[in-house]
Amino acid sequence: MYKVHIHPHWQISAGNQPSLDTTTLIQLLVSIQQGGAIAQAARDAKLSYRYAWGLLRAGEKLFGEPLMRTGRGRGTTLTPLAERLVWADRRITARLSPTLESLASELEGEMNAMVADRLSRIRLSASHGFAVAALMAMVAEAALPVELNYRNSRDAVIALARRECDLAGFHVPIGKFQASAFALYGRWLDSKSHCLIQLAIRTQGLFVAPGNPKNITCLQDLCQPDVRFVNRQEGSGTRKLLGLMLEEAGISTSDINGFESAEFTHSAVAAYIASGMADVGFGVQTAAARFGLEFVPMLRERYFFALPLAAVEEPLIQSVLEIMRRPAYHAELNALAGYEALGTGTILSLEEAFGTPEAV
Repeated sequence: MYKVHIHPHWQISAGNQPSLDTTTLIQLLVSIQQGGAIAQAARDAKLSYRYAWGLLRAGEKLFGEPLMRTGRGRGTTLTPLAERLVWADRRITARLSPTLESLASELEGEMNAMVADRLSRIRLSASHGFAVAALMAMVAEAALPVELNYRNSRDAVIALARRECDLAGFHVPIGKFQASAFALYGRWLDSKSHCLIQLAIRTQGLFVAPGNPKNITCLQDLCQPDVRFVNRQEGSGTRKLLGLMLEEAGISTSDINGFESAEFTHSAVAAYIASGMADVGFGVQTAAARFGLEFVPMLRERYFFALPLAAVEEPLIQSVLEIMRRPAYHAELNALAGYEALGTGTILSLEEAFGTPEAV
């Protein structure tokens, strides 16, 4: 079974100067940032010291500004410009990863179909999440044919109803917003023909800069005139959830500076704040932890896979369930900040998860 890996690649040019490939340059800058030494950064990148220096100087020539500073006893540090380049690369990766992973999965299916008359596979459409990514890593290790397509929760459930996928990943808050949130998906699910697999429980809340300089502790603080907010894209389950919370709190979205902005992953929101372009965002705790941000917890939610009842006993579905029920996968989930492996791999009816058929 073939595996396809696609990574972002970007170049910079100015005027008539040759384009500068940022891939190796960013790798060098990150190593210098972490270790404070050009020689070690060159070794980490498997480059000669001379070539590394030449690449760094080429970057400085292109921008007309230094990328490094050397101080006695402090080693080599990055200039603000170089730090911006590093953060730009992290934002690009965070924003594009779901799209590139989905495209890679699609290409894998096409390539594997070339060498088989018919390849049995599971088509997974899911809202992007760290538990899904961890599961897909173990699925890949087991060489199971799972074709992944990241899309928002509502579109994933619609794809299941249209038989365009076999598993649909979506998330619903625990507590008073559950009914309103599930109503966004319930019209596409039938309690007589669909069931659910619980994947994980996770915590959503506010991302703020280290030290919380704007003293943001609740939703009302988003309305402060000097607070810059960065949002998820229109149609995402997280953005819809935030809308429900703001409505319940009597807060108008027009009073939030940046509410109409759009980033496509939790990591992209975190990267935006970590790079100093916004003060606060809303998302999963894991992303905040990975970008060194502080986190203000707001609520917990359950992440599910919906699937046809008739598919539960299919061998491939059973193989995925076996992976989800492994202690190793549970340990992986529990190691993610804000995630809990509670009920992971449990099969539920819609009524068991959300109440009576009338409520569903």
